[in-house]
Amino acid sequence: MLQTQDDVSIDENVLEKLPHVDRVLDFSVHGASAWASTFRIDTQLRDGVEQSYFLKISTGYHGRESLKGEYESTSALRAIVPEFVPNPIGWGTYKSQPDTHFYLAEFRTLGEELPEPPEFCRRLAELHKNGTAPNGQFGFHVVTYNGDLPQDNTFKDTWEEFFANGFKHMLNLNLERAGRSEQLEALTPAFFEKVIPRLLRPLETGGNSIKPALVHGDLWCGNAAVDLEDEMPIVFDPCCFWAHNEYELGNWRPERNKFSRAFFSAYHSHIPKASPEEDYDDRNALYALRFNLHAATLFPDVLSFRESVIDDMQRLVAKYPDGYEGYTGARASDVDVGVQKPIMAVEAVEVHVAGMEV
Repeated sequence: MLQTQDDVSIDENVLEKLPHVDRVLDFSVHGASAWASTFRIDTQLRDGVEQSYFLKISTGYHGRESLKGEYESTSALRAIVPEFVPNPIGWGTYKSQPDTHFYLAEFRTLGEELPEPPEFCRRLAELHKNGTAPNGQFGFHVVTYNGDLPQDNTFKDTWEEFFANGFKHMLNLNLERAGRSEQLEALTPAFFEKVIPRLLRPLETGGNSIKPALVHGDLWCGNAAVDLEDEMPIVFDPCCFWAHNEYELGNWRPERNKFSRAFFSAYHSHIPKASPEEDYDDRNALYALRFNLHAATLFPDVLSFRESVIDDMQRLVAKYPDGYEGYTGARASDVDVGVQKPIMAVEAVEVHVAGMEV
């Protein structure tokens, strides 16, 4: 084990992931994370070439699972668009400290600004178009973490079912961390029974279909940059799952994330809006709700995040009181669309709060 400043060390199990390293030149804190510790390792390889690596360290069960999820996510992204993400090298547990875990990747020097939309969106569209879910379902083979929030990535046959399940899970985490909310709980039944079916079921009925696309899962301005070595866009810190590709763009809707309308236009020059296109803006608002719920759960003391979630849920609940049945009824005179049997059992939309079901 290499001892360094501030009693921080490079564990033997980390060094075992770097068999071509001859010696470590420097080991220093790099960047900042609210959920982990991050470092840069500068080395000299056996052939004399200098090479740098990125190391992220976390502790405990959730620390281990989050780093595992980041490794699996980055590996999945790299399998489709290798130039769009840093090369993931490995993850594991410290030999010297069994409760400390690590994720290791190649080091990239990044700029501070967002990439320009054209090339960034071309690469993102390539990711969304070219991946194929191993089982044709929506989900992911491991839990992935948005910040320190574990996502429920249980595979589901339909996007509606997967989205509803994941949103319910995140809502429960929010109520657990931020406390109960009468407004939020009152909106929940109509939101799951009317809004989600109305906006997502038409994507997969009436002759429409969507293919599961691998999404980064947390594509905000803090997880996208320009690689200063080749001046090309790069993304990092993913929490992937197979989703409707437009879900990715939900995180671009909040102004705080700094994605302008130019990014939407550039993206849709490669992948058109899904049918029914007239639902696009409200679908995007629904997807943005999931990301705003993440923010409200990560930062429960920032009351404006939860207030934003409640406001958006109220708007959608008021706009779609008749749910999917109202949609099919309105179209019945023009298109023969059978009303699909609800996908979710009643208990699937129950929100558990302090031992109660509401």
